[in-house]
Amino acid sequence: MYKGKRIVAFAVVFCAVVLMPFWANAFGASASSGPEVSIDTPAINQLDEKQCVAQTEYMKSSHMQMLDQWRTDVVRNGSHEYTSDSGQVYEKSLDGTCLGCHSNKEEFCDACHDYAGVDLYCWDCHDGSAS
Repeated sequence: MYKGKRIVAFAVVFCAVVLMPFWANAFGASASSGPEVSIDTPAINQLDEKQCVAQTEYMKSSHMQMLDQWRTDVVRNGSHEYTSDSGQVYEKSLDGTCLGCHSNKEEFCDACHDYAGVDLYCWDCHDGSAS
């Protein structure tokens, strides 16, 4: 026996459920741009030219790849110096280089990593003096 009303009702409900995320994205609240990150630290404020080891956009998207490469270079290859695109030479060190400027771990590291739901395991090996 043909149950057309039930089939049509099911199709409408199914389409509504499948399309709901698209409607919410198109007509809902705007997406979050992420947390505001504070770079207001004494070390950064003392710099004449506020420049990181790499460009800001690269550091936002790829800092973990850089830190992994630094770890490999230091531990396995004995290479302790990094030369930036600007020609500045830095020590490959999370504690010495990165945390020397970005000493506000709660506001700098934790803000983005908590927002993204990423667990930091840096402090498994490093002393965490920035915390």
